[in-house]
Amino acid sequence: DLAKIETAAAGKRAVWVSGAPGVGKTGLAVEAAHRLRDRFPDGQLLARLNGFTPGVPETSVGDALTELLLELGVPAEQIPATVGRKVTLYQTTLYGTRTLVVLDNAASAEQIRPLLPEDGGCLAIVTSRRMGDTGEPVRLSPLPPDEAAELFTALTDAPRVRGRAAEVALVVKRCGFLPMPIRVAAALFRRHDKWPLEHLLHLLEQGGPLAEDDGIAAVRVSYQQLGEPQRAMFRLLGGLPGPDVDVAGGAALAGCDVVEARRLLDELHEVSLLEEAAPERYQMLDPLKAYAAAEPAPRQALVRLLDFYLVTLAAAVGAAYPFDQAQQPASDRSCPVAPAFADEAAGLRWIAAERDNLVAAIRFAARHDLPEHTWRLAVLLWRYFNTTNQFEDWIGTLELAWRTVSADPGNDYGQAHVLLRLATANDRRGRLAEALEFAAQALPKWHRLGDVRGEAATLCALAIPTMELGKHAQAIAHLDAALAKYERTDDRRGEAHALSMLGYLNELHGHLEVALGQHGAAARILREIGHVQGVAHALNNLGSVQENLGRLTEALGSYTEAHAHAAEVGDHCVEAYALNNIGNVHRELGRYPEAVRYHDKAKEVAANVPDADLRTQLYLDRGATALARGAHRDALVAGRAALDLAAGDGNRTYQARAHQRVAETLHAMGEHGDAVVHWDAAVEAFTELGLPEAGELRTERAQWECVCASH
Repeated sequence: DLAKIETAAAGKRAVWVSGAPGVGKTGLAVEAAHRLRDRFPDGQLLARLNGFTPGVPETSVGDALTELLLELGVPAEQIPATVGRKVTLYQTTLYGTRTLVVLDNAASAEQIRPLLPEDGGCLAIVTSRRMGDTGEPVRLSPLPPDEAAELFTALTDAPRVRGRAAEVALVVKRCGFLPMPIRVAAALFRRHDKWPLEHLLHLLEQGGPLAEDDGIAAVRVSYQQLGEPQRAMFRLLGGLPGPDVDVAGGAALAGCDVVEARRLLDELHEVSLLEEAAPERYQMLDPLKAYAAAEPAPRQALVRLLDFYLVTLAAAVGAAYPFDQAQQPASDRSCPVAPAFADEAAGLRWIAAERDNLVAAIRFAARHDLPEHTWRLAVLLWRYFNTTNQFEDWIGTLELAWRTVSADPGNDYGQAHVLLRLATANDRRGRLAEALEFAAQALPKWHRLGDVRGEAATLCALAIPTMELGKHAQAIAHLDAALAKYERTDDRRGEAHALSMLGYLNELHGHLEVALGQHGAAARILREIGHVQGVAHALNNLGSVQENLGRLTEALGSYTEAHAHAAEVGDHCVEAYALNNIGNVHRELGRYPEAVRYHDKAKEVAANVPDADLRTQLYLDRGATALARGAHRDALVAGRAALDLAAGDGNRTYQARAHQRVAETLHAMGEHGDAVVHWDAAVEAFTELGLPEAGELRTERAQWECVCASH
């Protein structure tokens, strides 16, 4: 079988390995990847697809792509939100490399097709219980009797089985000639060094003749030899909602301390009933999990595990995002084994390591009538999903939380939290109408709760899509109200956020000195409270006003500092804005090569940031630079791309600017007839928005003698 995979590697895109549970599909794939590492020097990747893992939903294509992109070294915050863009990034990253990808435990051919490398230099090895129609098929059968006997002998103490070929043959027959049960039986025999081989065989035969070749006898015997605490832990692990568990989670599940859990898990690992996925983190192979799950885990134990996730996630989020603590939901749940986190990095490491388990826990809680765990876990995860651009699971878990919490009409507290985060998520995705609806539903709930800070945050969540839809006076009213509430609750981070948004709107309307004061105040507050990421945002906004006032040296300084802060905290969205803005200053100074260089840097940083406004702004400014240096065709392409994006997400301000950019370019190219349509659309949009550009364009056009002149 290894030889067949090695042969296929010379000319096939994929090998499909199928066979019964425990036959060794994963082991074969991993061993083949190891042997082929010299032929695929750019990397060997592994994605676990959970196609047949008991109690765990199969891995979605989007989640599998995220896992593979992370293994390829793509930073989490640069991974796109949509499956289509993830596929594009995945295939682009693999292009020109020699990379081997193991897609383990596939549910179907449909699940793995988007994951197959397209580049001819790469190879995928797929494992599944089902036979597939993709790539070179390799069907694993149980081992031949002599190879099964050799495997058992190699895994035990040779003198104990020397001259006992007949008994060894019966042992491996009871194991179904399958590698996994043979390893379990060998581990059990090795551990009990006083047992004669006949005793092991006797124990295996106790299941009766009907069980002799199903491969489960070795698991049953190994389980029966465990002490009751080890048996209890084994049964509990059969009910795990997620793919694995760390020692602290195991302690919570079993209701013991961490020292005891570490001992129990280690002993199960010693007899091959568990695999160690990472230091102090364990997982159970699917056939073993199915056996362990035959007796359902007590609800109380699983609630203890969910309490562990809830309490620990709250602590990790508090360490990783300290400025969000005031807006996080309170909980009366407790867990004696929940770890503490010394700093931001420790909190983020834990969230990243437990990410799949946390999503699985939310889904499990929703299915098992545990609404408080469902919505609180989903809300606590919002900032992590937001900053790492994991939109599928962000919106998916929040929608699940909403279906759960909305079933309780009296739960304003839970509903307000979930609605607020749904508003933010939908705004980030450019779904402005949905964002407005969710925020509008949340606001009266916060008011009934008497939660002023919640009201302020929701007013900001209302203001942003309202502004993007062109209703600026209404957005300003929301922000003024939010600012008053933040000041009342002494929420300085919130105060700075509202000031920054008001500054942006005042800049749009030409009130530059007012905007300058508001952005300056926001930057000062954020510096005082040590919010580095917030300072980066504020400095970008401050630089924009300075640039519009003609203070280019000051603007360049603000943008440069904003870039440094954004790079420090890994905020690629703000980093891209800063680089783009630096390019704009160079354009205004007539340094076109430098402007192009910074625009290109911004484009590279923003490549996988799923922010529609950012992409539109980059096109607008690249188009302006291209127009300034006479590259009319490039300017037209960029302007039209900006217009398409702005029309797609409904941002009226960007639509007006994009029409203006296209019109300016066509005018410069002498294509005045085509330009008129865009001039008129720009003037109409600016007029509806109440922005000063409407009058400026009318005045400018009145002076022309071409057909672009306004009448």
